[in-house]
Amino acid sequence: MDEIDRRLLDTLRSSGRETYAELARRVGLSAPAVHDRVGKLESTGVITGYHASVDTTAIGLGVTAMIGVIQAESSEQDEIADALHRLPEVESCWFVAGEESFLLLVRVPDVAALEHTIGRLNRIHGVARTRTTVVLSTKWEGRARPLDDR
Repeated sequence: MDEIDRRLLDTLRSSGRETYAELARRVGLSAPAVHDRVGKLESTGVITGYHASVDTTAIGLGVTAMIGVIQAESSEQDEIADALHRLPEVESCWFVAGEESFLLLVRVPDVAALEHTIGRLNRIHGVARTRTTVVLSTKWEGRARPLDDR
């Protein structure tokens, strides 16, 4: 990955709807050359997808919580991860070091739905308990850090 690839990635991360012509103008290449580079970044797994950022409150998901999952001693992490993946309320899941084994980003319509989700999480085989932090407001989210020359 060279400086041009980094500049392409920075641009796509901040504005994923840019045309190949606009990307080409920004990095000083032709549109076909940029198309080839973006294709290589996709095929090698550097670019893993494209998505629209949405206001979760506007789509009815007004409560965001971070939930730590403490795994029971004799349980299998892959089984728990599979069960977590089946819950549509779980937007993101990380396997982490520390007391908690998993950290979840959960979005639900309201507090009653959060209570229901926590109950479902605690009933998953291998979950000893959970610890929930409710987000009061989002100051920023998903900030893409500029890539440096490595």
